[in-house]
Amino acid sequence: MGDQGRRARRWLGAGALALVVVSIATGPAAAVPPPPPNPSDSEISASRRDADAKAGEVGQLTNQLAEAESRLDELQSTVELRMEEANKALVDLQAAQDAADQAQRDADAAKREADAAQAQIDAARANLDAFISSSYQQGSTMGSISAYLGASSPKDLLARAQLLEAVSGSQLNALEMMQQAQTDKSNKDAAARQALQLAQQAQDQAARAKITADSAQAVAVQAQQNQAAQNAQLVAQKTTVEQQLFEAQQRVSGLQGQRQRYEDWLAQKQREDEEQARQAALAAAQASNSQPSGGGNAGRPSPPPVASGSASATIERVVARAMSQLGVPYAWGGGNAYGPTRGIRDGGVADAYGDYRKVGFDCSGLMIYAFAGVKALPHYSGYQYTSGRRVPLAQMRRGDMLFWGRSGIHHVALYLGNGMMIEAPQSGLTVRVTRVRYGDIMPFATRLVG
Repeated sequence: MGDQGRRARRWLGAGALALVVVSIATGPAAAVPPPPPNPSDSEISASRRDADAKAGEVGQLTNQLAEAESRLDELQSTVELRMEEANKALVDLQAAQDAADQAQRDADAAKREADAAQAQIDAARANLDAFISSSYQQGSTMGSISAYLGASSPKDLLARAQLLEAVSGSQLNALEMMQQAQTDKSNKDAAARQALQLAQQAQDQAARAKITADSAQAVAVQAQQNQAAQNAQLVAQKTTVEQQLFEAQQRVSGLQGQRQRYEDWLAQKQREDEEQARQAALAAAQASNSQPSGGGNAGRPSPPPVASGSASATIERVVARAMSQLGVPYAWGGGNAYGPTRGIRDGGVADAYGDYRKVGFDCSGLMIYAFAGVKALPHYSGYQYTSGRRVPLAQMRRGDMLFWGRSGIHHVALYLGNGMMIEAPQSGLTVRVTRVRYGDIMPFATRLVG
């Protein structure tokens, strides 16, 4: 007991010094527990077996949690993809509705033209019938002797014959021309009806695609929520077993083991603090170098005029517009060329975060705002990927758009250079600058300038 008591006293002295250092940085610390009693060999062996069993259980739970987190990441990508597909369905449905409306207007106009032409023909035919009937009654048709009686001279007789021939001929020619016009307008009417039918079919297909996209999104969201619940259970279970392991290790290691663990923790905490300070300094330097003067997004900003000048100047204007929105909330479906807008309901994750009550951007909405004045972009990252010249990632440069996806595009961000990018990440977060993530990144960047 003498050696053990001396070791405990030496440890307590070193531990007290460490606690003073920590308390200066973090405030009052908990008192160091006294050394445990000297256990028997059987007690130590039993504690070690218990600690080994808990360590094995923690290892198994760690592996399960890693697999579950990987699955959750995959489901998050799937949800983002389904949300963008829902965006695409909205865009396509609106385009189909616009086309159907225009086709309906064209069909109505063609029908009115055909009806008017038919009315003119009916009137002309009635006039012609009346002319013919009157001519016979008065004996003034061609070949009727009474039509020429009363002529004062041969010249007058010839004039009467020419007049009768011209009148009857012009009536017939006019009728024939109107019938041809009616045929042309009827053909236009038929073509307009066919175009309307095709437009309505496209509209029906777009509506069905919207329903399919919404259903697929709901399934993906439910799967993500189920996986998130499973992850939470695993985390709670792992936390419990880790606490049990810690208690078992305390029983085995005693005060010396506790001191070693504390010193390990202190060193790790110091490294983390140094890394956090370095990251904070780097972020502050980047923010001060990149934030445009005037800052913020007060009021309703307007899109810039059509880009002019050098490509580099245009790129800097694009980057400045994106950087001016740092800290703006993520809102699914939000953002246009004028700035952040209220989000829309998605029936899942975005609704859970209240995006429809927020004014902000989603990933493709931020790109629409950044490139306003350069090119009008659709509110769907899949269409944005094909909106410009694609270059290999090895050649990407400041101002290019980067995309992510496996079976389809689900995210877009603006590359700033030096491995950094700006993005509207996901519900619950804000527009931010971060390092480029290369998991699931598409092999090409899209370049709209230069």
